[in-house]
Amino acid sequence: MVPEARLIQIVQRFQYLEAAMSAGGGDIAKLAKEYSDLKPVVDQIDAWRRLTDDIAEAKAMLSDPDMKALAEEELPTLKAQLPEAEHALQLALLPKDEADARPAILEIRPGTGGDEAALFAGDLLRMYQRYAEARGWSFEIIEFQQTELGGVKELVARIGGENVFARLKYESGVHRVQRVPTTESGGRIHTSAATVAVLPEAEDVDIVIAPSDIRIDTMRSSGAGGQHVNTTDSAVRITHLATGIVVTSSEKSQHRNREIAMQVLRARLYDLERSRVDNERSANRAAQVGTGDRSERIRTYNFPQGRLTDHRIGLTLYKLDMVMQGDLDEIIDALTADDQARRMAEMEG
Repeated sequence: MVPEARLIQIVQRFQYLEAAMSAGGGDIAKLAKEYSDLKPVVDQIDAWRRLTDDIAEAKAMLSDPDMKALAEEELPTLKAQLPEAEHALQLALLPKDEADARPAILEIRPGTGGDEAALFAGDLLRMYQRYAEARGWSFEIIEFQQTELGGVKELVARIGGENVFARLKYESGVHRVQRVPTTESGGRIHTSAATVAVLPEAEDVDIVIAPSDIRIDTMRSSGAGGQHVNTTDSAVRITHLATGIVVTSSEKSQHRNREIAMQVLRARLYDLERSRVDNERSANRAAQVGTGDRSERIRTYNFPQGRLTDHRIGLTLYKLDMVMQGDLDEIIDALTADDQARRMAEMEG
C-alpha cells in the first residue's frame, strides 16, 4: 500500500494551499489550480482513512462481549470495501498528465488505399465530430481539403471542452479499414488506412516562437474563383525553420489565418517536446498504450463483419455501426483503464 509518509505530505500541502488562499497571498490562480488538482486526491485519502479507522474500531470491539456481535456483523462488510478504496486511492495518486485537461488539435490524413483511404478519413472525421457533439465539446475545422469523391485529403481541427486531450489522446496512430469500396464493381474487400494525430493544444507559455524561427508565406487559397478571388487571396503558410514543420490555414481573413497557423504550429512543437521528454523518461515506451506513434497500426474497422478491433489491448467489439456514429466511450474507457493499470504496475515495481 502507499507509504503513510507520502499521504501525510500530500495532506499537509493541501492544508498549506488552503491557508495561503484564505490569506490572499501569492499567485492565487496558481494556488487555486494546485488546490483543485489535489482535492480529489485528498478526498480519496480521507475516504480510505475513514474506512481503515472503522475496521480498526470494529476489531477492537471484538474483545467487548456487549459489542462483539455487532462487530462480527460489520467487519466483513467493511473489509469487502477495502480493496476498492485502496484501488481508488492508488488511481488518485498516479502522476497526472498536465495536458489532459487541455483542448486538442485533431489531424486526419489518408494513408495507403487511394480514394478509399480518403473516403475512410472522411468517415473518421464524422465519427469524431459526433463524439465531440455528444460530449458537448466544440469542433472547429481549421484546415480541410477534400477529394473529388468527397473524401478527406487533409483535416486539421480544434476540439475544445473539458478533458478533451485526456479522452482523445489514445486515438493517435494508423486506423485500418476493411470493406468493399463503393467504386468496386466486383464486390472485393479492400484494405486501406488513415492516420490520426491528436495533439494537446499548447499555451503561449509552453512554446515561445521567435519571429526569426519561422518563415510566413501568403498565397492564394483554393477559393471559388471569379468575383471571390480577392477574398481568398489570404491563405497563410508558416514554416518552422529548425524542424521543417509546415502549417497552412485558408480562412478568408489573413490575420485569422496567422493566428490559427501559429496555434497549430505551437501544438506540433509542444507534442515534439512532450515526446522527447517521454522517450527520455521511458526506454520501453513502445510498450505503452497511447504512445502517440503515428506509424503504429492501432485499430481495424472491419465493415463486412461489423467488427472493430483495437490491437493495443486486444479489444474486439461487434458494434461498428454505433462506433462510426460516435459511440467511442467503451473503447476509450478500456484504453484508459489499461494505461492506468500499466502505470500502477510501474509504480509498484
